[in-house]
Amino acid sequence: MYQGFYNLTSGMLTQSRNLNVISNNMVNIQTAGYKRDKMVSTTFQEEMLYRTGKRYKENPEPMATTSKIRTADRTYVNHEQGSFESTEGIYDFALAGSGYFCIDTARGIRYTRNGSFSVDDEGFLTLNGMGRVQGTDGQPIRIENEDFTVDERGVISVSQDLGEDGNEAGMRQIGALRVVDFADYEQLHKEDYGMFSTNQAAQEVENPEIIWKSLERSNVDMVEEMTNMMSSQRALQSAAQVLKMYDQIMSKASTDVGRL
Repeated sequence: MYQGFYNLTSGMLTQSRNLNVISNNMVNIQTAGYKRDKMVSTTFQEEMLYRTGKRYKENPEPMATTSKIRTADRTYVNHEQGSFESTEGIYDFALAGSGYFCIDTARGIRYTRNGSFSVDDEGFLTLNGMGRVQGTDGQPIRIENEDFTVDERGVISVSQDLGEDGNEAGMRQIGALRVVDFADYEQLHKEDYGMFSTNQAAQEVENPEIIWKSLERSNVDMVEEMTNMMSSQRALQSAAQVLKMYDQIMSKASTDVGRL
């Protein structure tokens, strides 16, 4: 009887945590470059059940392995690439293939797939609310004016001033987006707003594939998340109902049966 309390209560706590993960995925479905989370549960302290005689306990017969508690194991991040959306925004960038943009934040360098950038008051390319975008030289990139172009490798160029003969002198490079990758994505620690941090060494991506005036959409599948949410909610409600029945039975056993 008491084992049912452990099973049902731990199941409710696990489903509640899973609903939090699903809700976070659904909230960030419009966040550029967001990578969905998936919670994996496990059992805790498995035990072997034996069958013995009522009076004589010799030669117990093993029956099965059971566990009284189910708990969340860990949350995995799905790093699969999302689809691309053309925005025509001159400060929007999408990464095709592996790699991450480098953002110089107040807490150090952070990494993201969110290329929805803007410029701050000083003209530096920045990820709103996070920090400035780092270039391949390790310095932030300053956008002098809106008359610039970006090639497929992330090199940003602006038009040169007109020469004395009135002819345009050409294009001048003002920086290039720094893109890095990592050997083990499992060591990436996910933070708020789709940012990642890690202690492992970053590997420079020499020839990144950058799509200008586009954004990478999140890899969250709304239909799948809705299905998982309904399944988790039903499991939570069922456990709560059965737990209520257990409580009524125990109350009956300690009151009515005790008087017999």
